[in-house]
Amino acid sequence: PADIISTVEFNHTGELLATGDKGGRVVIFQREPESKNEPYNQGEYNVYSTFQSHEPEFDYLKSLEIEEKINKIKWLPQQNAAHSLLSTNDKTIKLWKITERDKRPEGYNLKDEEGKLKDLSTVTSLQVPVLKPMDLMVEVTPRRIFANGHTYHVNSISVNSDCETYMSADDLRINLWHLAITDRSFNIVDIKPANMEDLTEVITASEFHPHHCNLFVYSSSKGSLRLCDMRASALCDKHSK
Repeated sequence: PADIISTVEFNHTGELLATGDKGGRVVIFQREPESKNEPYNQGEYNVYSTFQSHEPEFDYLKSLEIEEKINKIKWLPQQNAAHSLLSTNDKTIKLWKITERDKRPEGYNLKDEEGKLKDLSTVTSLQVPVLKPMDLMVEVTPRRIFANGHTYHVNSISVNSDCETYMSADDLRINLWHLAITDRSFNIVDIKPANMEDLTEVITASEFHPHHCNLFVYSSSKGSLRLCDMRASALCDKHSK
């Protein structure tokens, strides 16, 4: 069951395809370049990188197991040579950075080849370090962990067109996060009734407008879509359309 894919997401160019599975792993595939023999063949997708994104946890306050299954993956617009993506399970959202290394520096003055500091008394001359080619390495590093923002299960995340914020939605609330701030978020939709017996619908997904950073839409279990404008009110419980 751990190998069953739970979500897939292309990056903005379509060169990379990320898949998340029930075992908490993220596998990134890269499209091979077109061959001259078959110019109309877009090329196959081969494994580019694999990493463990989430681990199973236990909520001791609620005596609840939080499974590692990846619910959603979203790529951030590429700003430099590195790629970034958000992945989430039921409770915790993580920001990952994917970088390539095909050169390594050699010729340190104060370190040996293994990276240990030399005895300074043995350093008698100075040399200029140089970059030597090496086999391509893909490094995946965790940049930020956005936790404790949701009481209920996270069902979707969406990156804003301003490239600074994103939102995450659970069954009853939608939160707005800043990509640089992990310890707090801003609640922009809350449909939780005062009495839970009056609950008639839950949020099923949410998505930002691709160009207008103030607009977003969310769907509910009643089959309705609600368009909201963050310029109208800080709390978007009253939708625009």
